[in-house]
Amino acid sequence: MAVDPNIRPGTVAQVDAAVAAAQAAGRVPSLIAGVVRDGALVHVATAGETPTATADTQYRIGSISKTLTATLVLRLRDAGGLALDDPLKRHLPGTPAGALTVRQLLGHVSGLQREPDGEWWERSAGGDVDALLAGLGPDKLARPPFAGYHYSNLAFGLLGALLTRATGKPWWQLVREQLLAPLGMTRTSYQATEPFARGYVVHPWDGTLREEPRHDAGAMAPAGQLWSTVTDLARWAAFLADPATAGDGTILAAPTGAEMTVPVAISDLESWTAGHGLGVELWRRGERVYLGHTGSMPGYLAVLVAHRRSRTAVVAFANAYTMLGGGIGGFGINLLTTVLDAEPEPVAGWRPGEVPPAEAAPLTGRWWWMGREYEASWADDALVLRSVTLPGGTPWRFTREAPDVWRCHTGMNTGETMTVRRTPDGAVEALDIATFVFRREVLPAE
Repeated sequence: MAVDPNIRPGTVAQVDAAVAAAQAAGRVPSLIAGVVRDGALVHVATAGETPTATADTQYRIGSISKTLTATLVLRLRDAGGLALDDPLKRHLPGTPAGALTVRQLLGHVSGLQREPDGEWWERSAGGDVDALLAGLGPDKLARPPFAGYHYSNLAFGLLGALLTRATGKPWWQLVREQLLAPLGMTRTSYQATEPFARGYVVHPWDGTLREEPRHDAGAMAPAGQLWSTVTDLARWAAFLADPATAGDGTILAAPTGAEMTVPVAISDLESWTAGHGLGVELWRRGERVYLGHTGSMPGYLAVLVAHRRSRTAVVAFANAYTMLGGGIGGFGINLLTTVLDAEPEPVAGWRPGEVPPAEAAPLTGRWWWMGREYEASWADDALVLRSVTLPGGTPWRFTREAPDVWRCHTGMNTGETMTVRRTPDGAVEALDIATFVFRREVLPAE
């Protein structure tokens, strides 16, 4: 595809080289990757000729499907249909594992075993919801809830059943109506539709290919059924990178999009480089934190990795299991790191401000707490406090909730209230932020 002016030619060359090297080293029949910046697909790189893929070629996305399932669950919560700490039995009565909560299932800390019983993943189609629930019992707990991170496809099969019972609509209908249609993801489907890449096992000695079956996962579809293209998955990556603006902000409320990335569990306690939020994987590389998911089904690998601060993401597909060097997840993380290292984050230009409203104007200026200096300014319909003494931290952004009561939405005081203290004659005397009192003078008079 044509190179977008928002990505440098040097970055394009690095991405193309990385894709070509990974395809050759991993002996992958075809490998395709896309770079997403500011909500748009800006570059596509391909390697391999089985098939010669385009941005419209479908691959199976596997467990990236879980991010769509999790989004549906959070939408249902926001609509009042459930609470994250509801026990499963509240929505699936009679379930033997009914004491497990929605939050535990989303964050892979429920302790449920990884797969339902049987051979569904490897060589056979999945069963229906009734069969899934009938096979669920206390023996399916691999460990107690919150005893540690334990990835579970079974958990997401149950979340799909919950969605169907709670809404009266099949999971796939909910995906189509609530997620794919608003985002214009017309080439994401339940079953493969041409053109699509066949999935293979590559013989280790002679490099010949054996085509893998493409079974319907049935009740386990919410854990890994979907097919998509680079063009479509780029739209989903743009949503995960910036939920507040994708789909005109109608998919998830901004606070819910932020909540999705709060770690429920750290999956590698030794190095603290990976964890899980509410349906999304989290990875830390240096000072950057990425989110997204990997995916695999027989004959297919996929990855979506996003960086929210820069609104940049990478998506990639392979149609074999032979990726090297950290697998498809490591490839996606390294590719996004390459892009971010090569592409400076855009600097927002200064623009003239607006006159603050009457209730905010007296609060602007310098404030002191414990000998530390802070500056309050009005920007984008909020009162913003920044530390002058210790610059570089996340500013605190407050919006007015009631007369002399403001609510914080960013930084360490998120969710806390700020109360404006006044003198008997009504003048502003101090700002009380969660019992920390900020005054105009460095040290208040005794």
